[in-house]
Amino acid sequence: MAERPEDLNLPNAVITRIIKEALPDGVNVSKEARRAISQAASVFVLYATSCANNFAMKAKRKTLNAGDVLAAMEEMEFERFLEPLKEALEVYKKGQKGKKEVSEQKRKDKEKKNSEIDKSREEEEEEEEERMLEEPEVEEDVES
Repeated sequence: MAERPEDLNLPNAVITRIIKEALPDGVNVSKEARRAISQAASVFVLYATSCANNFAMKAKRKTLNAGDVLAAMEEMEFERFLEPLKEALEVYKKGQKGKKEVSEQKRKDKEKKNSEIDKSREEEEEEEEERMLEEPEVEEDVES
C-alpha cells in the first residue's frame, strides 16, 4: 500500500477526459488545476475505499461489494449521488449479464460444433472399417 496519497495518482488522460466532459466547450483548465483535481480525486477514492472497507469489515467480509460503496457514499454525505450510482450499477449488471449470456451461447455453439465433428469422424472411421472388412484379401503370389 502507498504511504502517501500523492503516491497514488490516477492517469492524467483519464482526469483530462473527465474534466473535459464535465465542462462546457471553450473552458480551459490550467495544468496546475488538473493536477489539483487529480490529487483530490485520488484522495476521494482512498477515502471512499476506506469507508467501504469499514462496512465490509463490520460484516466480517474481506471483499468490498457495491452495497459497501453505496453505504460509504451515504456515510460521506454524498447522498445526491446514490441514485445515479445505483442506476449506473444496474446498467453495468445488465451489460455483464448480456456478456455472460453471449459467452454461454458461444460455449454451447462450440460444444455442438465439436460434437458434430466428433460424430463425423466416428462415421468416417466406421465406414473405413466396413470397407476394409468388405474388401477381399488379395493373396500375393510369391515366386521362389
